[in-house]
Amino acid sequence: MDNSTIAAVATPGGRGGIGIIKLSGPRAVSIATTIFSPAESKLKSTPDKTPRTKENSRGGFQSHRLYLGHIIDPENRRIVDEVLLCVMKAPRSYTKEDVVEINAHGGQIAVNTILELVLRQGGRIAEPGEFTKRAFLNGRIDLTQAEAVIDVINARTDKSLQVAAAQIKGQLKRSVEQIREFLIEFLVRVEAGIDFPDDVADIVDAKAAVGEINACVIQPLKRLIQHHLDGNILREGLKVSVVGRPNVGKSSLLNRLLQRDRAIVTAVPGTTRDTIEETLNIKGFPIILADTAGLHDTNDPIETLGIEKTMENIEGADLVIFMIEANCSLTIEDYKIFNMVQSKPFIITINKIDLVNGKCPIVLPDSWMGKNSVEISALYDRGLEHLKEKIIFTAFGKDPIDVEIAIVPNLRQKLLMEDSLRESEIITRELENGTPMELIAIHLQEAIDSLGQILGTNVKVDVLKEIFSRFCIGK
Repeated sequence: MDNSTIAAVATPGGRGGIGIIKLSGPRAVSIATTIFSPAESKLKSTPDKTPRTKENSRGGFQSHRLYLGHIIDPENRRIVDEVLLCVMKAPRSYTKEDVVEINAHGGQIAVNTILELVLRQGGRIAEPGEFTKRAFLNGRIDLTQAEAVIDVINARTDKSLQVAAAQIKGQLKRSVEQIREFLIEFLVRVEAGIDFPDDVADIVDAKAAVGEINACVIQPLKRLIQHHLDGNILREGLKVSVVGRPNVGKSSLLNRLLQRDRAIVTAVPGTTRDTIEETLNIKGFPIILADTAGLHDTNDPIETLGIEKTMENIEGADLVIFMIEANCSLTIEDYKIFNMVQSKPFIITINKIDLVNGKCPIVLPDSWMGKNSVEISALYDRGLEHLKEKIIFTAFGKDPIDVEIAIVPNLRQKLLMEDSLRESEIITRELENGTPMELIAIHLQEAIDSLGQILGTNVKVDVLKEIFSRFCIGK
């Protein structure tokens, strides 16, 4: 592992109340000592019951204490900024290395100048995600917890934050470890059967083993894989496409749900010619709402392009809001749109009920009856809470997502679980068929290795590089 001391700005760029420069590595404390001048002549902290040992007071700093002072340029003794400095001694730190955090004023010049001083004293700029990568490599967290860090940073709603926080606590880690430990224990029995072939029937009861693998491996893996959809939606957002004829009120609905004028609304049909996407929070779920161009027959080349984009958006949507008008009879275009979206989860949204005094004259065909439908007035904010409830119910069903369960948030983890599941199902078939233990052991090792890659016990270097490249510098 790289033994250099890394440094980075841990706060967003621009002006702010505070800017944090973070260091981690064997020279972090010595670098801090070189550029930091305490407000008091001698470094000391408020007396407590912690004994001052060589370990917790190295460099004159006690671990996990704040010190007031100034950052000084050692070359010209010029004061750069008044700061609060905290030293966190290994192994009680984020990376399990010596870590220093310099809390400066949030001006860009001051923060960058301090970082430059750190680099001149022997630090180097951290790569994206390198602090968290060191926490993983040093054994403080496993790979599922490391990947959850970026999900916390990118969380769009409180529910997606709760899911990421549950993974940092180790929910997914514990579930995967439990399955993997069973497979390892079973592999030990299988290898014992290989070493003592005359006693293999006593060591491995094939019929009982099939039931155990199904209960302890196959079914838990299937549940985790099923939870991937929920995790992905909370992580990436539920894609909802609003479609309908021109001028049925799609843009008005977008503006009303966003509570601001995002899309242009006019009485002229075809005003929206391109797809407009915005993210909003509906009951804690991130919703990526797309206002699309009205679907109809047209010779206008620009409108035609917009309609093509609408078709693409429908194809990629998780849910479609199919909007029609309460004050108009259904048209040929409405029927065409219905046929287009009925293969997707969709909600028939009858807009402009304000124009019919609550008495909807439109009659839905028998083939449309029984489908999800809701009456609204996007203009006057009527029925929109009911529509929001319909969106969540249609997407997730009666039971809301339990954010405390082990949700599989990303595709890498899901694919590895599918690999392990496939190998486990092969094992049960081979046990039933009386396949030699040597072949069963090979499939067991494959199943174990796939789960190990989820936890990071045997992950490849290029995979680690790809995972941590998605992080920001400073985390």
